[in-house]
Order: sequence, then C-alpha cells, then structure tokens
Amino acid sequence: MPVTPFQLPDDLRERLTERFIRYAQIDTQSDPASETYPSTARQLRLLNLLVEELLALGLADVEIDEHGYVTATIAATTRRSDIPPIGFIAHADTSPEVSGAHVSPRVIDYAGGGITVNTELGLTVDADRLEAYRGDRLIFSDGTTLLGADDKAGIAEIVTAAEYLVLNPQIEHGTIRLAFTPDEEVGRGTEYFDVGAFGARYAYTVDGGAEGSLEYETFNAAEARIVATGINTHPGAAKDLMVNSQLVMMELLGELPADERPETTSGREGFFHLIRLCGNVEQTEAELIVRDHDRCGFIRRKHMLTDLVDAVNRRYGRPLVNAVIRDQYYNMGEQIAPHGEVIEIAREAMRLAGVEPRTEPVRGGTDGSRLSFLGLPCPNLFAGGENIHSRTEFVSERVMTRATEVIVNICRLFCDKPLEK
Repeated sequence: MPVTPFQLPDDLRERLTERFIRYAQIDTQSDPASETYPSTARQLRLLNLLVEELLALGLADVEIDEHGYVTATIAATTRRSDIPPIGFIAHADTSPEVSGAHVSPRVIDYAGGGITVNTELGLTVDADRLEAYRGDRLIFSDGTTLLGADDKAGIAEIVTAAEYLVLNPQIEHGTIRLAFTPDEEVGRGTEYFDVGAFGARYAYTVDGGAEGSLEYETFNAAEARIVATGINTHPGAAKDLMVNSQLVMMELLGELPADERPETTSGREGFFHLIRLCGNVEQTEAELIVRDHDRCGFIRRKHMLTDLVDAVNRRYGRPLVNAVIRDQYYNMGEQIAPHGEVIEIAREAMRLAGVEPRTEPVRGGTDGSRLSFLGLPCPNLFAGGENIHSRTEFVSERVMTRATEVIVNICRLFCDKPLEK
C-alpha cells in the first residue's frame, strides 16, 4: 500500500533528545596522531553502550568487533524476497579540533534573537543564524566544549528509528543493517569496515548538517606531508653557510594560490589547506590537505605541490624539500550516479517528513565516500548539527525528529518501491 506520512510519537521524541544528551556527555574525541585503532580507547565507552542498548531493543546480530565497529540487524517484516537489505551508518567519535570532555548540554526553548553560549568567552550565535529555528528546542554545550551533534545526533536518530520499527512490526520493511564506527573525524572510519560482512546493498550515512541536506558528492581528498631540511650554524658565522628550513618552507607555501584556501572558496571550488606548521632552522614540517570535487582538478593540485617542491630544490641546488602525498578518499558521486533511485527514495522520504530536500556537494567527506568505492553506494542524510566542530555547535530537537522520520520513511519506501537486488 502507498507510503503515507507519519509523526514520531511524543514519547519517542523525548527519548530521542534524552539519548542524544546522554551520548553527548561521553567523551569520544579521536586522535589523528594515534597509531591504535580506534585511535582512542574512550570511543569504546559509547560503542559498548550502544551494544547494550541495541540488545535491549531486541535487535538481532548485535556485536562489536576487534576494531570497535558496532553492527546490528532489524529483521525484515516482509516475506518478499525482492527487497534489498539497506543500511544506516553513523560515527561515534568527535572532532580533535575542540575538546569533547565534560560536555554540558543546555536545552533552550528558542523564541527569537541571538543566543549567548558563553558570556565569559564571548561566544554568541546571531539571530540571523537562528531564525529558522524560532519555536524549536535547541541544544547547545556550555561553550567550553563542542556539543557532539556531529555525529551523536545521527546515532541517536538511527537508534530511535530502530526502536520505532521494533515497536511497530506491522510496518513492512526489508532487512535493515545498522553500523556505528570510530575515527571518522581523523579520516579512518572505514579502514577495517567489511562491506561484505555488513551485507547491505545500499546504505546511508546519517552525518549531514542542516535540515534537508542530501549529499552524494564529496571532495576528492589527499593529505600532504612536506619536510624542509636546513643547515644550522651559529648566526654570527652564518653567511653563505646557514640554510633556514623555516624560510625555505615559507618560500614554498608562499607559492600556493592565495585565493585557493578554505576561507576564500565555496561550492565546488577546491583548495589547499595548511593544517600544521612547526619547525626550527634545521627542519620544518608542514601538513596540508588538498581538496577538489573534479578529479582532473584534484590531480592538477597534487602535481602543483610536487612541482613546487622540485622548483625549490632546483633553486637551492640540493634536495632540501621532500613531499609525501597520500590520497584519502574520492568523490563518491562517481559511484552513486548509476544508482539514482537511491537518491530519489531519500528525496521522497524527506518530503513525506515535511522536509524539502537540498542537494549540494559536500565540502568535506563522509564514511560514505570510501564505502561507495568499496561497492556500497552510500549517500549522506542530514543529522541536524549546525556550527559543527566549534564551541557554538547546536542541534534542534525538531530537526532530529524529522531526521528520524526520514530514516523510517526510507525503510518503508524501499519496500514500497523495491530496487533490483
């Protein structure tokens, strides 16, 4: 029968908010410098808690593997064999850029105007940024930490959607697989993810931002580590002897286009982003990330870096600079384009929830980028977080509710409009 709109019951909406706040209070910050997997043991506290909660809801195949991946199954309620298994994925870690320890969520009934997040730190969110949320219940941190809506809102939404489906077995749907991953924020969220064992034909990450966002194009991404080596001598006797590696590195970085940085680009425009710079006279290290939606533009940017390294070395007549460039992920749009029905189902699911879908390229990446190239087409759905990775991060209870309804609607629509297995 045709899929019709529904509303998440009040008790589940309250549990959704309670879940998110509880998850947000658990420190799950990942660490890009760590060599372990997960990169931090603290992520396992939330991941193990999720195992307990999914078991309590009555889900099947609930497990956590040696890498920290939590997976579970919502059993099919239909006897039809033509419904492909689908998955929903969210990550447990929070950004290393802002503290995730001792998060203290605040719930605000927003009636208009700007909001002061932290008076002592002078953190505010302007009224213009909040106008779309007038009348909503908003959740902020106290401004000393991030909130963690990226991506604990996504986790809470998936778990609440699972609870709704378990409580309503009359809803017809196929097999649904859930996965919660560590280390997405440090680019390693799918390093050990076994797509074959997961068993879904299609999946959605619930890791997007504002209401209505539906993303299936990401950057092509690489990271570059550049090392400049100098020659140190006493400055009093340095003439024609000293080579200051810091100045060599400055020469190289100064050749990068000033208008191709994150702060000067938008939309599909790519960039070079210096994320770390440290050193002394003898050695200086720089870490950059390289981003471009277009594959040819991506290749051009990597060649630009290596050409600059070669040019500096020629200028000094010796190999003072070395660069190691490693690809991180590619534009998942290349893999999702042949599966346009998966996007159309998501659009219809949003409209059923009263949400107007907005399709735009991601100026970043998601776990779905690599998963799509591993054979699991995986677009990204909104989770509701705004100002993510910052102390002014917030999320709306209404938007989290709509995101939960979208997940349920997708499950219903796959059964109503089954795709080829």
